[in-house]
Amino acid sequence: MRSDIIRKGPDRAPARSMLRAVGVGDEDFQIPWVGIVNTWTEGMPCNLNLREAAADLKEGGKRVGLHTFEFGAPAIADGISMGTVGMRASLISREVIADSIELIAQGYLYDGMVALGACDKTNPGGMMGVIRADVPSVVLYGGTIAPGKLHGKNLTVVSMYEAVGQYSAGKIDQAELDALERRAVPGPGACGGQYTANTMAMVMEVMGFSPIGYNTIPAIAPEKKAANYRVMEVLADAIRNNRTPRSFLTKKSFTNAIAAVAATGGSTNAVLHILAVAHEAGIDLSLEEFDAISRKVPVIADMRPWGQYTAWELWEAGGIPLIIRRLIEGGILDGDQMTVTGKTLWQETAQARETPGQKVVVPVAQAFKPEGGLRILKGTLAPEGAVLKLAGTETKVHRGPARVFDGEQAAMKAVLNKSIQPGDVVVIRYEGPKGAPGMPEMLSVTSALVGEGLGPHVALVTDGRFSGGTRGLMIGHVAPEAYVGGPIALVQDGDLISIDCDSGALNLEVSEAELAERAQRWQAPEPHYKSGLFARYAALVSSASQGAILHKPR
Repeated sequence: MRSDIIRKGPDRAPARSMLRAVGVGDEDFQIPWVGIVNTWTEGMPCNLNLREAAADLKEGGKRVGLHTFEFGAPAIADGISMGTVGMRASLISREVIADSIELIAQGYLYDGMVALGACDKTNPGGMMGVIRADVPSVVLYGGTIAPGKLHGKNLTVVSMYEAVGQYSAGKIDQAELDALERRAVPGPGACGGQYTANTMAMVMEVMGFSPIGYNTIPAIAPEKKAANYRVMEVLADAIRNNRTPRSFLTKKSFTNAIAAVAATGGSTNAVLHILAVAHEAGIDLSLEEFDAISRKVPVIADMRPWGQYTAWELWEAGGIPLIIRRLIEGGILDGDQMTVTGKTLWQETAQARETPGQKVVVPVAQAFKPEGGLRILKGTLAPEGAVLKLAGTETKVHRGPARVFDGEQAAMKAVLNKSIQPGDVVVIRYEGPKGAPGMPEMLSVTSALVGEGLGPHVALVTDGRFSGGTRGLMIGHVAPEAYVGGPIALVQDGDLISIDCDSGALNLEVSEAELAERAQRWQAPEPHYKSGLFARYAALVSSASQGAILHKPR
């Protein structure tokens, strides 16, 4: 076993002495050692239950002959930091989590790894980290939150963001806003629609990082405890057979993941994260493949933010296994792809349960929408590409004057002051991977626009990104970003911007000569950070079109 390097032989007696001090007994030196990297925090509900989950995993490991060691890694609460400079930390945390897992696996030479996450960046960070660790591993999702309830309606945290716009527009009063605030988020678990956390939890099952059916179990469901014990049986078997992520990941694993995101109206953040995971696995993947796949894949899950149902209701209907089964039956997914269990996707989902009468997931032949939830746009405003959640908008063509804001806060102020008019194209720039840095999400602005009733009548274009909860004609990931002099840096108030989702066009209707003259005058703004983690990230991060991965330093 790899851990023997640390623990076997006379010269390792000092190490064994230290290990005995943390509870390692004689028999434990003979069995596989597993690191559990836990992103638990009491700073948000999403990851609040992970301490109990880790305890279950440790007990489950003991039952199957594994000795476990638990470590911490950071988690940033997108729902709390949204709309503030704190949101700059979110995407950066993906890299820190991946680094943490790699560091622990290498520093302690464990035989296997568990990455335990919940909120948005912990899931892809976990996948990236275990690929680097290159030992048998599982990546686990703590589970969705239960829906909040008020006036007989199910609520999620996105209900709160839209309520801010409704309050600003005078559609609800302070008492209603307060009531929503107290009921929307009832306890532990990650945001409860097909937002980023649940989208990536599905991706982890489809790609084989997580045992099929585990991630769909909600955070507070009693079934989670037994599932935690079973997971360690899976990991023990993977260690015996040296089944590492690299041993079962293929190009089709990634195209399967893209198709599943498209078929469920999943988060646009999946584009960034799947590209980044592919990079770690050495798999070539391009933005164009997301578009090509999504155009061929229908939407078969009626889930928020575009649809009706929450992730809890998906679990009640049959969960992620039912989605996978339907997509394999419909010829959308390759069911022969392997998983961490040593079985194929089809072997794991052929007997997936379906609750009689459920309305959340339908067969491919009865799809809710003929095309998938993602669309890649290109044009003079985004030569390298931009990303739209097509499932979240009924408006596919828009042409209007630009309202330009150098940062999200300025745009939010304009929205709440009701200075955005129907027909406008709101442009938010200098929020890209380098410019912010960290490419913040724009859920506060997009939800306020929807809450005010402007959702169907305006467009928003940004080099930042969106929450999985965003809906409407909201286009993110514009590349090249403003901070490196991309065309979005040259847009002026009143410039006409045209959008055509069917043709995949995003154009700035300004002559080449005029843009060249503006480019001559343009200067990059001073960076927000000149030292520390944020400055290092800005120096190394790539374009959003490449997944905002970190370049290797020369």
